[in-house]
Amino acid sequence: MSETQLTQSRVRLRTIILSTALGLILVAAVIVSAITGQLTISPSDVVGSLLKWMGIANSWAPADPVIESTLQVVRFPRIVMALAVGAALAVAGALMQAVFGNPLAEPGVVGVSSGAALGASTAIVFGISASGGGVALLAFLGGLGATLLVYAVARAGGRTEVVTLLLTGIAINAFAQAGLAFVLFLADTASREQIVFWQLGSLAGSLWSEVVVVLPVLVIGTVLALMMSRQLDLLALGERNARHLGVDVERLRIVAIVLVALLTGVAVAFAGIIAFVGLVVPHIIRMALGPAHRGLLLASAVGGGALLAVADLLTRTLVSGADLPIGMLTALVGGPFFFGLLYQQRRRSGGWA
Repeated sequence: MSETQLTQSRVRLRTIILSTALGLILVAAVIVSAITGQLTISPSDVVGSLLKWMGIANSWAPADPVIESTLQVVRFPRIVMALAVGAALAVAGALMQAVFGNPLAEPGVVGVSSGAALGASTAIVFGISASGGGVALLAFLGGLGATLLVYAVARAGGRTEVVTLLLTGIAINAFAQAGLAFVLFLADTASREQIVFWQLGSLAGSLWSEVVVVLPVLVIGTVLALMMSRQLDLLALGERNARHLGVDVERLRIVAIVLVALLTGVAVAFAGIIAFVGLVVPHIIRMALGPAHRGLLLASAVGGGALLAVADLLTRTLVSGADLPIGMLTALVGGPFFFGLLYQQRRRSGGWA
């Protein structure tokens, strides 16, 4: 067996192991989330309610209407929302890192999430709701504006400097926070409470009407990202090489930026600012599977959903009778990870001894 074949066999083995592990974590998180809460529900009731929801076996549904209502109205939509939002943020992070050629690029770090939150908050204050559609639209526009600004400012000479990227993110986050403060000043009490929710991040109160907005965007965005995976692989070789191989680099970047804004915007619109998911998940997946973007994007979607499902379970169970903000939990995990990545980057560039 040649060295190339041996390497490919190792990659396939790592892919199988990682896929199995992520799948088991995801399934376990979904089951435990469904049975855990102030009202304890048995696994058989969860399975029966799922079968009824899928239209397979109504006779297996829980006999207690309170249990059935809890699962169908409260827990199932929250679990699906966690999976969808986590997948959207992870795919958006993988795309940003491909576009900027930098592992530190992430929607929360560079201000895309804050821009989306500013758009969503503006929609709330001025009553542009349209059953969530108006909030999602302005969140997308806010995220798109932030992403385009980062792209215009942080890139120079075909590459993105770490320091420039971080400074741009700091500036955009500061501007977005100022905008949020102004919107809070204009808001009434009810709108102000909703805006605070966006700033903290939470999946509490997720509804099926919101899930049906997020899921199609996630599926379309992920499929389009997968269609671009080969071009992203070529872009990783350098802009000049990618152009010689027939890649329209600027068009690729613009499409990727729109997808990042779309995925981040819809996630922020219904879950608030949840940072570091798009940083941690793609980086770990890349370390395990390598830089090929087709596998990276698919595994990031599964890993992001699993991570946020576990994080949401912890927010409901760590403190009895309380629902912690999920954005706070992901920041506690992602912050040290981000510092570790930054330290590695600076060492490679000779910034630190």
